[in-house]
Amino acid sequence: MFLRLATESLLSRRGSVLMTIMAMTVSIYVLLGVEHLRHQAKESFTNTISGTDLIVGARTGSVNLLLYSVFRVGSPTNNIKWDSFKHISSSKNVEWSIPISLGDSHKGYRVIGTNRDYFKYFSYGDRYSLKFLEGRPFNKILDVVLGFEVASQLGYKLGDKIVVAHGVSKTSFSLHDDRPFTVVGILEPTGTPVDQSLHVSLQGIEAIHIDWKQGVKIPGSTLTIKQIEEMNLEPKTITAFMVGLKSRLVTFRLQRAINNYNKEPLMAILPGVALSELWQMMRILEGTLRLVAVLVVLASLLGLSAMLLASIREREREIQLLRVIGGSPLFIFLLIELEAILITIVSICLAILVLYFSLLSSDALLTYHFGLYVSTNIFSISSVFYLSLIILATIFAAVIPSLNAYRSAK
Repeated sequence: MFLRLATESLLSRRGSVLMTIMAMTVSIYVLLGVEHLRHQAKESFTNTISGTDLIVGARTGSVNLLLYSVFRVGSPTNNIKWDSFKHISSSKNVEWSIPISLGDSHKGYRVIGTNRDYFKYFSYGDRYSLKFLEGRPFNKILDVVLGFEVASQLGYKLGDKIVVAHGVSKTSFSLHDDRPFTVVGILEPTGTPVDQSLHVSLQGIEAIHIDWKQGVKIPGSTLTIKQIEEMNLEPKTITAFMVGLKSRLVTFRLQRAINNYNKEPLMAILPGVALSELWQMMRILEGTLRLVAVLVVLASLLGLSAMLLASIREREREIQLLRVIGGSPLFIFLLIELEAILITIVSICLAILVLYFSLLSSDALLTYHFGLYVSTNIFSISSVFYLSLIILATIFAAVIPSLNAYRSAK
């Protein structure tokens, strides 16, 4: 009866109640949406690379090494010698190693020189391996494998020719147009920087730079592809390399050995630790978004309190009637509180439904344009905590109108 009375009372004032529910729904939607996207972005960020025990590059900051080797952001302070890569890779503790050579680009997307082990051992998320949407890994010197975003945004398909630019500028006039690459594979979307990369062989990187010196092309070259294939195209330097170990027990020992490498200054980082450091740098933005969402909810709760407070004067006859039939002041106090809680619960349910269908409908958009895979399961420890906090805040927000109704009932 108590619940039915509260429901009937709200229905009798459906106009103002509906507007309050809409305001509450929007605010809760914003809070849950921000919290869910924050959680999913962090999860996607930390899962950019997995299964790699160490990343090795020239001595620099750990975050800088992570940025240019994994996220293709920035430039290395120096390259590392190919002999150093071979020496470390031949260690009895190393199971696999993936060389990475950076420096060229195509229409703003980075070109990654590597070997076929990249497609075999590189993993992301929960140890997901790279898979081909179309085609195969590179076999020939001038083969290229495209990340999903590169292919979809630029409209490339298998067999297309691609001219690589010297340097990483989006607009470049130094083109390797005499030796174009042929698209032989397109990777499935991963939600990682792999989607925004073009992958070629290390020999391919060397081949297009044979007649270049200090970033300038030497005119008059007559070398054919067949002649180039017969050359020794082993690189002299690479940018960095990833290492997978046979046992994680030797991770720190090998890391220390690499950091003390006496033939050149090298640095080995643990990807997970570096990713945590990088995410910590973004905590201010994360906290700001959360604060804005909380303030929006508080504003709607104040609106709820104001609506209930304004309705008390209109309901004086209703309150008197409740007193006549035996309703105590405490009963009326609890009735107002229950009405506020019902409004909040309805708003929470609507916000959850709207958010679910929003995520369902925008899944492709978030994946293709932002490289972000967002789960439609919006329930987590933090979201349940916030929803519980909203209900508790509703009780406090309704105290003033409830006390007003309590006094009117005396």
